Amino acid sequence: MSRLLAAGCLVALCGAALAAEEKRGQVTNLPLPRFVSLKANEGNVRRGPSLTHRIDWVFKRRDMPLEITAEHGHWRRVQDRDGAGGWVHYALLSGVRTVLIEQDMAPIHTRPDAGSPVDAAFELGVVARLGECTPEWCRVSAGGYKGWIEKTALWGVGKDEIRE
Repeated sequence: MSRLLAAGCLVALCGAALAAEEKRGQVTNLPLPRFVSLKANEGNVRRGPSLTHRIDWVFKRRDMPLEITAEHGHWRRVQDRDGAGGWVHYALLSGVRTVLIEQDMAPIHTRPDAGSPVDAAFELGVVARLGECTPEWCRVSAGGYKGWIEKTALWGVGKDEIRE
């Protein structure tokens, strides 16, 4: 009996571990949610996943980071930093990672250390290319400048995300 009880607990623990794993997209089998960027200069955002659905608005910023929250065929439900979004055709999206600077005059350091020299400062709203990330810092580049910024000053990267 104790063997069955132990096996039952093990199954319960395994189930909890599986539930804690990332949700995956039905189309791509990639993690959901996940970050991407807008490939085009403009992208129609539709109410539903087809050309017959009404266009609610248009994203007009190339390389803008977006978060994919759902998939349906060739369509991805995305949202921006403010939570605004809808359905966008996958051809308008890129896997190239960018981030939005959320702090005005955010310091860009030479190393992932607050005590290291500051090479530049990025204004609020700058879109930067995302490089590697540690638990607390990310390497970014924009406008010919590159360096390290604290992850808390960024939108477009997961809180626990590590990139090499």
